Amino acid sequence: MSASEVMVGPAPYRWEEIAFPDAPNDGWAHHGVAVLEEGTVLFARPDRATLALFDNEGLMRSEVGTELTEMHKMTVVGDGADRAVWVADNGHKFLPHQPRYLDFVRPGRVVLVGLDDGAIEGEIETPEQEAYERDAWSPCAVAVDEERLGGSGEIWVADGYGKSLLHRFTPGGELLETIDGSQSGQVFDTPHDVVIDRRRTTPELYVADRSNRRVVVLGLGGEYLREVGAGVLTSPSGIATSGELLLVTELQGSVAVFDGEDEFVARLGEAQHGDSEGWPNAVDDLGNTIRPPDLHSGHFNSPHGVATDAAGSIYVTEWLIGGRLVRLVPV
Repeated sequence: MSASEVMVGPAPYRWEEIAFPDAPNDGWAHHGVAVLEEGTVLFARPDRATLALFDNEGLMRSEVGTELTEMHKMTVVGDGADRAVWVADNGHKFLPHQPRYLDFVRPGRVVLVGLDDGAIEGEIETPEQEAYERDAWSPCAVAVDEERLGGSGEIWVADGYGKSLLHRFTPGGELLETIDGSQSGQVFDTPHDVVIDRRRTTPELYVADRSNRRVVVLGLGGEYLREVGAGVLTSPSGIATSGELLLVTELQGSVAVFDGEDEFVARLGEAQHGDSEGWPNAVDDLGNTIRPPDLHSGHFNSPHGVATDAAGSIYVTEWLIGGRLVRLVPV
């Protein structure tokens, strides 16, 4: 585990990198990250949808195989022995091949996965709508308004790689509502993450509307409230909160930080254009796609998923060959 120091807004954090014992490899990571209450970190192997559990010292303690294609975004629900993780499987995986990686595609899924054995304990089916008669269901993210937290138990799914729609389901998986973002004056374009923000008295739903370069805020009844980050964000990919802070990963190379009023505070890293040859990876002298050789501690390449723990640490996964999990620890 390597470490250095960076600033997240006005506060210093120690940059640490957590790696698999046998990584990096040639698998192209495209997964999210989640943290259990005791600090156990969940993320997936770059080459397959195998859920790995790391302790708060950065050591891998166990692995759980799944039948999924990708673990694009993960949301932990329940507590104690009843914990499980909802996974948005977008149904796409880049497979190693040269000079360019190949696309493996199958239907996307939204499933509840057991942490002990990887068994599927529940599933949200593709909505029976005209939109999906011809086009694929390719969900990016799932959020749950948990009853144990005083919520309704309803489940929100962002179909960011499919029809760019946001769906609201009952706890039993019955479709309640489909939202296209038009209430905001602009329809969604790649809603890439969705989280329930509990920083305020009344919880709200935050949607990373990536290709529109903004975060859209909705009430838990689906009503449009406001947008965040317009004119600041370039490629919002993941959303998390830490204390009063709102953290937004920017796929093009940074993490944007907003305060308790959703005002932009700072950016960790520099937003890139992502137009270099082979990005987010690199191309060698033979024209082969390879892991970037110039990854440096303290500098993001392509931030994707984000989660936080009770101690204030921030976890960021990166979208690239071999993957990278960065932990930012308050100093």
